[in-house]
Amino acid sequence: MTASDLHELIVRMLARKSGGSARRWRMAVGPIYIHDMRTHAHCNWSVRPSGAIDEVAAIETLLDSMRPDHPMVTAD
Repeated sequence: MTASDLHELIVRMLARKSGGSARRWRMAVGPIYIHDMRTHAHCNWSVRPSGAIDEVAAIETLLDSMRPDHPMVTAD
């Protein structure tokens, strides 16, 4: 899975679960950051969400549930 594929999956799941527009969630999630697998062996990606407290909480909760199924992504 590429970083952009993961980003779109995150946005779609947030819009479906929490409502709101895909555009708003895309902005709140921000970019996917790829880390070196030598230093991040269990999960090589992260995000730095922004927005309201409830939006950040929804993003973090979703990401915690997604990491086991999508631990590694590649750059686009």
